[in-house]
Amino acid sequence: MTTSEVAWQRLDRRTVIVNTLNAAGVCVVAGVPTGIGVGGATSPWLALAIIVPAALLIVGVVALADHLRWHKTRYRVLTDRVELHKGILVRSRRSLSRERIRSVDLTANLLLRFFGLVTVKIGTGEQTGTGTSLALYPVSKAEGERLRTELLDRTPSGTGDGRRNGVLAAIDLGWVRFAPMSFVTPTLGVAAFGAVLQVAEWFGLQEGVITWTIDRMRDLPLVAAILVLVVIGMVVGVIGATGLFVEMWWQYRLEREPGGTLRVRRGLLTSRSISLEERRLRGVELVEPLGNRLVGAARVDAVATGLAKQKESEKTDHKTLLPSAPRDVADRVAAEVLREDVSPTSAVRLRPHPVAARGRRVRWGLACVAAVVAPLLVLGWLLSVEVLLHLAWICAVVLVPVAVVLAIDAYRNLGHGLTGDYLVARSGTVRRGTVALQRRGVIGWTARQSIFQRRKGLLTLTATTAAGTGAYSVHDVGESDGLSFAESAVPDLFGPFLERG
Repeated sequence: MTTSEVAWQRLDRRTVIVNTLNAAGVCVVAGVPTGIGVGGATSPWLALAIIVPAALLIVGVVALADHLRWHKTRYRVLTDRVELHKGILVRSRRSLSRERIRSVDLTANLLLRFFGLVTVKIGTGEQTGTGTSLALYPVSKAEGERLRTELLDRTPSGTGDGRRNGVLAAIDLGWVRFAPMSFVTPTLGVAAFGAVLQVAEWFGLQEGVITWTIDRMRDLPLVAAILVLVVIGMVVGVIGATGLFVEMWWQYRLEREPGGTLRVRRGLLTSRSISLEERRLRGVELVEPLGNRLVGAARVDAVATGLAKQKESEKTDHKTLLPSAPRDVADRVAAEVLREDVSPTSAVRLRPHPVAARGRRVRWGLACVAAVVAPLLVLGWLLSVEVLLHLAWICAVVLVPVAVVLAIDAYRNLGHGLTGDYLVARSGTVRRGTVALQRRGVIGWTARQSIFQRRKGLLTLTATTAAGTGAYSVHDVGESDGLSFAESAVPDLFGPFLERG
């Protein structure tokens, strides 16, 4: 079939209804506090006379503009490319080569799901430049699945390792217990207090809320009052973190499809479908934040080429293959994803680093404590404020032991090793990461050595790769051990520059 014979297709016409309802919702959310504020300063009838016509005008303009957008947008899939024409005042004609397409992700919020629609994002995986992705908003769910299947159709690699296609992992409600064990919990607790004060300000009640809280806490000692607020914040944070986990990972499934595609499906209110070609996979990273590590949990991230970077509006990276789950489940999923019998992240005994690396971490930790305590001491002494001086010694007493413990833990977590086709490196304490990177994915080595490292005989090796973050480091390894490791992992990169003993 020639190019001229391939018919153009339009987006789903119900886009006008969806965007009109979205605009109406925004008008209600913004109009209610505005109307209360205007009505309180003047009269409720005047507020209605201003807010209602303005809202109707905005909804009408959005409906008309979206109808024009739908009428002027069309797309088609050819044998060698995908074309998208759109624009009202400025026409845009974009084309993506099918050979460059690396992802077709489907997303649907609650309103789109009600109408059976999805947003289709077709991407090349490139991080820079224009024309790296196309978005179709919205199309029917059936059309989105057809586009995903057609555009990601690849000839099977013929890997005969006996691994079955199908579900590799599915949600277990028991994993919800790991959600509060993260820094999201206190963050949400603090945000909840701020939200209450913000809403109270909209209604002119902020001063009353603060006064009411102080009156309830008046009979409590200061320490007890602070503890009560902390407990309330933590309870709210636990509820919020649990709800966030459920929204993001409800109905989670990790599947391997014929032709070598890994697909992650998840989401409660907003459903998401993210696809990853196995041929782009260069390894995995086992991520263990401090809270999750204390309860034996970890998540699995993909180290792959062409993964889109996380946007601020997105709640989680596209690279996450498994949410926080028991460590044995994470090891099993990592092995399944890499088509290995045992995950490389647990198959090798990592080599420890020199004791000098521990001293460096202890000094860094104490320096961070000094950066907090020193300004308090200086300001307390210069301004003769006794409270600041007391706060300084309290911070020192509390933070010094914490810094030393975290520094020692960071040193114990350092390690590197080789197993099969993978090099493995581990580091971190608040966020411990163990990466297993395919040796063939390493395109270069960088050896860095500060003046302080040189005195201790240490260096930091960084493996450069086109996948994941682009670089993975082995921190504070011994000079000879590090260079030998680099040469053994990927021969002939450092080899010509090494002196043979």
